[in-house]
Amino acid sequence: MMGAASTLPSHPRFVSLEGGEGAGKTTVLNALRAALQESGGEVVSTREPGGTPLAERIRELLLGNASDHGCEVPVPETELLLMFAARAQHVRETILPALERGAWVISDRFTDSSYAYQGAGRGLDSGLIGELERRVVRLQPGLTLLLDVDVGEGRDRTRGRDMYPDRIEREHDDFFERVRSAFLARAAAEPQRFRVIDAARPAEIVSADAVAQLRAWQAAQ
Repeated sequence: MMGAASTLPSHPRFVSLEGGEGAGKTTVLNALRAALQESGGEVVSTREPGGTPLAERIRELLLGNASDHGCEVPVPETELLLMFAARAQHVRETILPALERGAWVISDRFTDSSYAYQGAGRGLDSGLIGELERRVVRLQPGLTLLLDVDVGEGRDRTRGRDMYPDRIEREHDDFFERVRSAFLARAAAEPQRFRVIDAARPAEIVSADAVAQLRAWQAAQ
């Protein structure tokens, strides 16, 4: 379900953060943003699904429980298409304009999450996801930091944090095991883009590791 290594155009100032539930992406994103701001220049931090007003409304449909928005639970294909609808808006309205004016963009999740969650998690064909990526997104990050943590530990963290888990966070452990395996498979297939970070360590060590990876990436450009 991981799909072939992508040949999409990438941008060196576009960085994505990936990982399962409870991996600590928000903490790391804040550390990366602060590190880039120290170097001067604009930094845009954003998230998926979301990142624009319309995409945030789609996020509510995707992650809210059925009772929250008065409609039925989306089937896997609907979930995938809504993710890509939000992503298309995100790319055109937020990501590309920021990159074109010289800003760094850090996104909490991008298309790799669709391969992991809708592909491996929901069992949808990775070929369909790849076709949507090629036709709708037409962009990938230059650098992707994968925060990897054991599913049980990650879920323990979210249970202590989230009183009202969203629709996807309510899935069972076997779903998240498939998600984790897909992320790791994609990282193994694209080592030039991915850096896998052990997110089981204390948050400050994980953040420092992520910043070091970013600094090394900057220096290599």
